This record gives sequence, C-alpha cells and structure tokens, in this order.
Amino acid sequence: MKNVTIRLEQPQDFREVENLTREAFWNVYRPGCTEHYVLNQYRNNPDFIPELDLVMEKDGKIIGHVMFSKAEIILDDGRKFPSWTFGPISIHPDYKRKGYGLRLLTYALEKAAAMGIGLLCMEGNIDFYKHAGFGLASKLKIHYHAEPRESEVPYFLAQELIPGYWGNREGTYCPPKGYFVADENPDAFEAFDATFPPKEKLHLPGQLV
Repeated sequence: MKNVTIRLEQPQDFREVENLTREAFWNVYRPGCTEHYVLNQYRNNPDFIPELDLVMEKDGKIIGHVMFSKAEIILDDGRKFPSWTFGPISIHPDYKRKGYGLRLLTYALEKAAAMGIGLLCMEGNIDFYKHAGFGLASKLKIHYHAEPRESEVPYFLAQELIPGYWGNREGTYCPPKGYFVADENPDAFEAFDATFPPKEKLHLPGQLV
C-alpha cells in the first residue's frame, strides 16, 4: 500500500467524501443508499467526534473515510453507560477487498483508544470486523435493542478498546438517533440525494431493506 496517507477530513473534502460514501454503499444494503446523507447531517451533531473524522488518500486521491459517534448503553439498573460507535466506513469500489478498509479502521481504532474511548458497539459483518478485534456483543452481555434479549445477534458486534472498561455489566444498546435521519426526514434526504449524479436503484439479493 504505497503512497497512502490517513488524515483528518477538511471542509473542502466534504462533497468528495459524501460522493465517495454514496458510491461505496450504493445498492449494498438497500436500493440506493442513505449513508452519504447520514454523514452530511452528522457533522453538526453533538455526538460527532471530529478528531476521528478521517480520510484515506492514495496518490493524492481520497479513497476511504470513517467517522465516529458517541453512543450509550442502558444498563439493567436503568443507568446510562457511555460507549461509542463508528460508521459509515467507506472505501471506493475500485479499492475494496484489497486491505485498505482494514488499514483505515486499525489506524482509527488505535487513535480512539489513545483518546480514552473504551468500548465500541456497531453493526457489521463479523467475517470482516473480526480482523480488527470485534466479536459478538452478546459475549459481553450487551444486547441489541431490536432483537430478543437472549439472541446471539450475528451482525451486532463490540470491542473493548481499553481492557476492563465494560467490566461485568449487562445492558442494551441502541444506535444513536443521528443514524436514522434519512428515515425521519425522507423529503430532505431525497432533495439532498438529487444533487448527486443519477444512479439506478436496484433490488438485489442480500439487501436488508
């Protein structure tokens, strides 16, 4: 991976990164995608962590991006426990499955741990994220809000970045509200997406929606 650098996103990168995110997620989880709008709106969200808003460049071209957010877990006794999450993490389609995503994520996780971020919860494919240290959140007794408490949810993952941060607690996680912005504001989302080049929305096997 020669000529690759990772740096903070700058305002002049915003549109390029949003388009990158759109290209990376188009028709992956649903016909079209909403991740580029989530990113656009999240930059002004108080849960957004600007120190972990990172782009990856190769030969001066942005090919990857990741953002992080504050989150929380509701403990069984009703208290709120601080945690964090990340995503979207985007790699340009031309560079997928070549190790760039793992390199970007590994760098970001190291930086997050150095900042004192102790626990990450996220939704993703364990076959990829296990290489970055993630495992089933149920193994840590962290439950997913949308599934039965006793379920071992295969797509809900977690990792302690600081050993012992979570301890022997038990609780339930719900993604931060900011991730649902496109569903809550469909007209605003459609208007935003219309400012990008037209792309065909397809119903494909394996999509979640």
